[in-house]
Amino acid sequence: MKKLECYVRPEKLEPIKKGLFELGIKGMSISNVKGHGSQRGIKLVGRAGEYCVEWIEKLKLEIIIKDNGQLDEIINCIIENAKTGKPGDGKIFIIPVEDAIRIRTNEKGESCL
Repeated sequence: MKKLECYVRPEKLEPIKKGLFELGIKGMSISNVKGHGSQRGIKLVGRAGEYCVEWIEKLKLEIIIKDNGQLDEIINCIIENAKTGKPGDGKIFIIPVEDAIRIRTNEKGESCL
């Protein structure tokens, strides 16, 4: 199993979710997060002049998938639906998952998904 931890723009959630549902991915967790990458925030110009927003709003999607060869297809779906071509589009981290346990039934492994 693999865990995909994806940091994306909030406005891209619906297209990403729709694309994942079409691939048969139904389970995911979503969290509101703030952070910045190498650009260290964004500079904006307002009535008071130029200012920097250091912590940028993002969504973190966490998806656990089976090792069934669908990883590249899922990653391509997320990229296709999240990409604007501008800095701040986000990142995807791929993390190995050792095991999983369904609390209700004590089921283990990929059958939990």
